[in-house]
Amino acid sequence: MTAHSASPTARARNLVGTGGPKDHSKWLEHVLGWTLVVVVAMFVTQVGWL
Repeated sequence: MTAHSASPTARARNLVGTGGPKDHSKWLEHVLGWTLVVVVAMFVTQVGWL
């Protein structure tokens, strides 16, 4: 398949990393996940939903 026959969606997927199995950033994923958990917990506490 040539570059001209590839769909725009397929080309976009090749240009942008989607966090698939090829990415080796597990630690970054965990840090960002736990950061989100802490931020949501702080928000819930401040709003008084707890």
